[in-house]
Amino acid sequence: MSKATTRQKRKSNRFPVLVIEDNADQWLIIRAVLNQCFPEVEPIWLNHAMQARSYVDAQVRDNASLPLLILMDLYLSTRSDGLDLLEFIKTHPVYKRVPVVVISASADREDMELAYGFSVASYLIKPGSFHDWLNCFYTFRRYWWETVSLPLR
Repeated sequence: MSKATTRQKRKSNRFPVLVIEDNADQWLIIRAVLNQCFPEVEPIWLNHAMQARSYVDAQVRDNASLPLLILMDLYLSTRSDGLDLLEFIKTHPVYKRVPVVVISASADREDMELAYGFSVASYLIKPGSFHDWLNCFYTFRRYWWETVSLPLR
């Protein structure tokens, strides 16, 4: 079996995780950390709230499989954009079943309360260094992959 075939097979057996992050630098960090901590995950990057809405609608229309998790920044350029997207996802007839984890630079209590008001599964404050990102996501993996049971897995 060639390397390309092996890579393609490995990629097709991976679980989709939707990452909604408007900052390309943050996306690169999240992707690198996911690749290291969650090798069985296929991260799908969306960088705007409207792009995420279109993606969700297309996936439902095409009867595609749901992601296991949605990781999203609360400030998708603005907090109101992120909250509107959270409301869209958590009231969507299909996507409301997918756990949403907010990953935000904001440690503001009001932001956390607003996010949890939409029944997000968790709220993580973005780490400051790559090493801290790795520690955070290894802990995240232990909880989400090895402790809880996800209904869509």
